[in-house]
Amino acid sequence: MKFAKRVVLDTSTVVSALLRPNSIPRQVLMQAIAMDDLCASESTLCELDEVLQRSKFDRYLELQARLDFAQMYRERVRLFDAPESLESSLKIPCRDVRDNKFLALAGVCSADIIVSSDADLLVLHPYGTVQIATPKQFLEWY
Repeated sequence: MKFAKRVVLDTSTVVSALLRPNSIPRQVLMQAIAMDDLCASESTLCELDEVLQRSKFDRYLELQARLDFAQMYRERVRLFDAPESLESSLKIPCRDVRDNKFLALAGVCSADIIVSSDADLLVLHPYGTVQIATPKQFLEWY
């Protein structure tokens, strides 16, 4: 596979990268920031903000540190407009409609790859010309 140019990370991958500093998802995040265009939409960023505010993560990292991370992430992504209307009109939607935001974003930004551990997304590999891979597969392709 060619080196990815535009990368979409799903929310679980980004959250894992934050909460597990020595993890494969953290390596993926650092690789994407350093070498690729890390792509996001308002919808994917809003989901990240919402998830990071969940109290279940308090035992891992204080809320302010999670919010600071979300701000840092927002500053490093390339923002694309992927409206909800696009999410609901996908030719091949995800079986979990909440994941359609990543498919819509990938289409709008001409992503090379979506990185996810979510079986609902992984089962769609490939999604047209977009590769869908686990964090481990993403690193192996480099």
